[in-house]
Amino acid sequence: MLKNIFDRRLVTTINRLSVTTLVLVMLATGGAVQASQTKQANLETRRKALTELLSEQWEYTLKKSPEFASIIGDKRYNDKLSDYSPAAVEADNQAQAAFLKRLQAIDSSGFSEQEKLNKELMLRQLKVAVDGARFKEWEMPVLQNSGIHLEAAELVASLSFVTIKDYEDYLARLKQLPRAFDQVSALMRNGVKDKLMPPQFLLGKIARQCDDIAALPLDASPFTQPLKTFPADFSDDDKRRLSSAINEAVAQLVVPAYQKFAQFVRKDYEPYGRKDDGIWSLPDGAARYQFKVKTSTTTNMTPEAIHQLGLREVKRIETQMLGVAHQLGFADLKSFNEANAKNPQLHPKSRQEILDLYTKYTDQMYTKLPQLFGRLPKAKVVVMPVKEFSEKEAAGASYNQGTPDGSRPGHIMVNTGDYENRLTLSIETTTLHEGVPGHHMQISIAQELTDLPPFRQQGGYTAYVEGWALYAERLGEELGFYQDPYSYYGHLQDEMLRAIRLVVDTGLHYKKWKRQQVVDFFHNHSGTEEVEVQSETDRYIVWPGQALGYKIGQLKILELRAYAMKALGKRFDIRAFHDEVLGAGALPMDVLEQRIHDWVKTQAKVQAKVQAAS
Repeated sequence: MLKNIFDRRLVTTINRLSVTTLVLVMLATGGAVQASQTKQANLETRRKALTELLSEQWEYTLKKSPEFASIIGDKRYNDKLSDYSPAAVEADNQAQAAFLKRLQAIDSSGFSEQEKLNKELMLRQLKVAVDGARFKEWEMPVLQNSGIHLEAAELVASLSFVTIKDYEDYLARLKQLPRAFDQVSALMRNGVKDKLMPPQFLLGKIARQCDDIAALPLDASPFTQPLKTFPADFSDDDKRRLSSAINEAVAQLVVPAYQKFAQFVRKDYEPYGRKDDGIWSLPDGAARYQFKVKTSTTTNMTPEAIHQLGLREVKRIETQMLGVAHQLGFADLKSFNEANAKNPQLHPKSRQEILDLYTKYTDQMYTKLPQLFGRLPKAKVVVMPVKEFSEKEAAGASYNQGTPDGSRPGHIMVNTGDYENRLTLSIETTTLHEGVPGHHMQISIAQELTDLPPFRQQGGYTAYVEGWALYAERLGEELGFYQDPYSYYGHLQDEMLRAIRLVVDTGLHYKKWKRQQVVDFFHNHSGTEEVEVQSETDRYIVWPGQALGYKIGQLKILELRAYAMKALGKRFDIRAFHDEVLGAGALPMDVLEQRIHDWVKTQAKVQAKVQAAS
């Protein structure tokens, strides 16, 4: 009896405990679910905050730089010109710092890899802007190869003229040019006060460029060219009205603005130009150059390390070039280069011949792209001549991107000036660099990656963008191009140019070389034509560090390709590798390296599963 009563009480107690435990478990489970839901809601809030901030920053960029918005096909600000006033510069510095602070405050834990990368890349971009503000680069806004006097005229070719509003917006822009020139002049006056000046010997070229543009007959001015190609559906009244208004604006506002600016540069600016070529002579010169080296290469390489790398690359490429000279019956490079300079077969006979060669080599490469790439650009590319007013200081060729929607193709801009003194040797390799599979392919694909935020679609890191284009030149070898030994020599000579840049850029701005030392180094190690040697040398003087990105980027891509080939062996797919390199837009070198390493690991795992299954 006692035992039975005890057993019943025990069962009752156990049952009560079970109910209590169940209630506690239910409460705990409910709490965990609620906590999980709260955590997820917090994650979504943070993800939304990042997306909205990136969108806000992008809209700010377009509004601040309406010319850039127009170039990429966004017409909302087509009637605006940038505000170049000192007050606007200061406001922009504050805005960039505020964006940085807000972005740093966003906790990215739990984000996807792409979201984390979006944040990291924007952080880098903003930090460069904030950290670089102390150097006041905006107080040297005009150079012989860049600045408002050239960019305003060159912008016209990148604009779309299909509606009446397009022309009216353009007219509104023209009317703002005098204001923009005055604002730029104010920045330059501040540069004089702060001793932030370009080299004096180059400043006369800026004044001459302005004089040349101002002196053009009205119908030959770059600013009146849209009047020659009115859309067919425009009425005669609209054509007359727009022609009259635009011609009047050019004659009464634009031309006087150029004349006034030329006089300012010649009388109030040029006398204060710096006497030394290197950036080392500016305030905080050493730190200024190191900052430029880091931003151009996206590495931590020192100027000394880059200089020594350049010397090694020059020596390696020189050996290859000598091999071609021997093949063609010459004992050394000097005699070979001298013979090339005098060989009429290696000089173009006209401007049009240069353009035709660029078109020929572009068409040739297009047919071969599927052998090396899975993803191909949808956008087209067109070969165009550089405007004559900028020929003397322009590079041999350059690339102007098209619009993301394909309404305007990319342009290979070819310098056909002084064609009698140019050589055809490097045209084939330069075509690959500027067009496909170089700049046009890389930039067009980036713009077509709809899963990326706009700042990444339009992003650019010199080492990546120029490194890829230089790597693209080498792909021509793998496809069997450069069959003509002279063309192959031109290909090697262009690679030599990029190696020389490592030496002379650091020579100018780190080792305090004089300009003539750069010219002499060019002549001692290449057969680059004189017109190119002179313009290239001046370019390195006014764009410190920029030229370093080409070789540094190319060598990194080659290094990553060798790594992937070794790791994956026979299963390495060159098409898949190239698609991976191009598949995330432009990236800093360390981020690209991590991306390729992750891709190789993924490919290796896939291979292992396939092997295990078989």
